[in-house]
Amino acid sequence: MYYISTRGNVGQIGFIDAFLMGLADDGGLLVPGDIPIISEAVLKSWENLSFQELMLEIFSYYTNGEIPEEDLKAMVYASYGRFRAPEVTPVRRLKDGLHLLELFHGPTFAFKDIALQLMGELYSYVAQKQNRKIHILGATSGDTGASAIEGVKGKEGIKICILHPHQKVSKVQELQMTTVQEDNVLNLSVHGNFDDCQRIIKELFADIDYKTSRHLAAINSINFVRILAQTVYYFYAYFQVRKGAEYRTVDFSVPTGNFGDIFAGYLAKRMGLPVGKLILATNENNILERFVKEGVYRPGTFQSTYSPSMDIQVASNFERYLYYVLDEDAQAVASLMNQFKHEGGITIGEETLRRVQRDFAAHGVEGEECLATIRKYKDETGYLLDPHSACGVAAAERCEGASDICVSLATAHPAKFDEAIRLCGIEQEFPEQIAKLFDRPQRQTIVDGTKEAIVEELNRFYA
Repeated sequence: MYYISTRGNVGQIGFIDAFLMGLADDGGLLVPGDIPIISEAVLKSWENLSFQELMLEIFSYYTNGEIPEEDLKAMVYASYGRFRAPEVTPVRRLKDGLHLLELFHGPTFAFKDIALQLMGELYSYVAQKQNRKIHILGATSGDTGASAIEGVKGKEGIKICILHPHQKVSKVQELQMTTVQEDNVLNLSVHGNFDDCQRIIKELFADIDYKTSRHLAAINSINFVRILAQTVYYFYAYFQVRKGAEYRTVDFSVPTGNFGDIFAGYLAKRMGLPVGKLILATNENNILERFVKEGVYRPGTFQSTYSPSMDIQVASNFERYLYYVLDEDAQAVASLMNQFKHEGGITIGEETLRRVQRDFAAHGVEGEECLATIRKYKDETGYLLDPHSACGVAAAERCEGASDICVSLATAHPAKFDEAIRLCGIEQEFPEQIAKLFDRPQRQTIVDGTKEAIVEELNRFYA
């Protein structure tokens, strides 16, 4: 297995080099040279594996043997040792034909923990084995930052800086990042929105001299290892809902803003998992819904919503999907991304759109529908959905699937978004780990949303 860029100007590189490169040096995204195809016989042999065992099996197709088996096993079991559910990602039946994949049992109560706890272990491993500095730089719409910080705080040889949009994340999300007091952590609260933070991050990673001199490493979903780790729970969920039954397709409904989580599902499907429709749930920032329905990818006007982790207009993982739907034509991808950069949008042809619609359905869940879904399921089932998970469930209800079962991804614990829960007239009890955050001092630096202001802070921190 080797890795290449979606834009075609990065030679074949190995797993660890791909992990460390993050964003490809030509500005594209790294993808496997060939996606491994898992046979039905192998799938059946995986049916009863634990989450950790399944992750080791899937990673074995991608790591090239660059990490000794026992070392990778130790990292995997360390990563999920602090999860509150022994299954790591349990599946709950919500009603006939609809299940929830609970992804919020990690230390920061969000799905980002699944990948980022492992990536923290892996960064620490590489730093020690190669005796190198690793300076992690990332942007967050709320959950990535806390998970990434939790994964590497206090670890020798690693510093982490996270940018988040000032006053545009939930209070709990902010506290999870800014109450961490370790000296290897810097939080920059940036005037602007998440797209501004993400754009600056990409510009810094595209500056190869700066990236190299500052030992930058990526924690966002531009890093393929994060996508790969998230692919595991699609397999795990499938085995839970089809265990002992005929191998038929399962639909997945995925709340998404950056296209990373749903691309992990697409990767699982390409690997041979019997996935029917991938239902893309967005909010008012619905650029991805419009792409699936009309073939037009063009940012609109940014809106703050009840589901702030999806308040994203420019989806950084979209380019990976574009690469595959264009038959792995790197030149075509590079041309379209250049067009997007200069013209602010792209449009695909009718045949390509039909291919998109064979894989995806989409629904933009606006504010009142999101809150109504929270109220409905609390009243009818007693289950409390967070606003992002509610978008996933609402989209599952509204979109026509291809299977008799849909698994909707529950991406965060409702305690992280109490602002929306209270608007539903619901009072919830916070888990102890979250309740304690409100008594801790915060540490963050508020900066202008300019590249120059952020570079000044980075140079001081990474010196």
